[in-house]
Amino acid sequence: MSRHPYLVVVLAAALFPACGAFEPVAQSGDAADDTQAPDAADDTVALAAGAGTILRVDPRVDRLVPADARIEKLADGFIFIEGPVWIGRESRLLFSDVRGNTIYQWTEAEGVSPFIDPVFEGDRTGRRSISSNGLTLDPEGRLVICEHGRRRISRVEVDGTRTVVVETYDGKQLNSPNDAVYSSDGWLYFTDPPYGLEGLEDSPIRELDFNGIYRLSPDGELELLVRDQSRPNGIALSPDERTLYVANSDAENMVWMAYDIDEDGASNARVFYDVNDQTAEGAADGMKVDRVGNIFATGPGGVWIFAPDGTHLGTIMPDEVPANVGWGDDGRTLYMTARTGLYRIALSTEGVIPGS
Repeated sequence: MSRHPYLVVVLAAALFPACGAFEPVAQSGDAADDTQAPDAADDTVALAAGAGTILRVDPRVDRLVPADARIEKLADGFIFIEGPVWIGRESRLLFSDVRGNTIYQWTEAEGVSPFIDPVFEGDRTGRRSISSNGLTLDPEGRLVICEHGRRRISRVEVDGTRTVVVETYDGKQLNSPNDAVYSSDGWLYFTDPPYGLEGLEDSPIRELDFNGIYRLSPDGELELLVRDQSRPNGIALSPDERTLYVANSDAENMVWMAYDIDEDGASNARVFYDVNDQTAEGAADGMKVDRVGNIFATGPGGVWIFAPDGTHLGTIMPDEVPANVGWGDDGRTLYMTARTGLYRIALSTEGVIPGS
């Protein structure tokens, strides 16, 4: 792939023109020293300062990421965070610490505090990961959790109790649901790789012999869409909900896949973008789509921005490599969960906030 990008320095702890003034945040323990940018053309000059850099590959990215865009680090000290979701009615962000067995909450006024701690209690035998991973909201605005420890997807009710949304396919326990997205008609699409299991595909407690991509109907009927993608992870729908994007976080095949979606299921499997030539840290992981179909996908080195036609427009690179992203505030802020730190950036484009 031929690339001729140019880099724009992004400074931390600045004011966001679209979102008002943000309070400066202490940035102890930043992991920026050995961060690698996605591989690019030889004439690229990498300039990094503060909380990260922005790689601009195609002029179209300027319509999405303002010239004066700033990456801000909001909090740190986590182990490995994932799954950010914005609760609009409360102006609150929730996110998982996959290795810390906690769901945290963050607000502008109060900062970070535990929301569910612990996520999992019980027998950890055979489990590589026990916490939550991806989070979303259902059409009624209730929190929906991909649980590794209990190998299910659950929903948090108003009284704080958890209801099982789905935990088996064809009478067999799911592997470890990873990420999920709702369509406008209430179907839940989700991925089920083996990352919660010790030994992964060789786990003795694994009951399914594939890593599936599924959708669950509003009345509870579970449909297997794809069974031959090696390591399905992040998942997103195009604005018209005719295309399903699924990250493949397999070190041997780092790609984003696209599938046509209709009432009959998934078809026309194709590679949307291939990053097997990249050497920066990170793999194809969580992603979101804006209202006009641009994809913001975490991958090697940062958040890759793709046009709907598959052109790489640019990459947002916080000081730590993100594993997932989520729309927040008025829909024009992208929150990024990146290893031990929580980041955000104000954009010119807008995404749909779950549950809204």
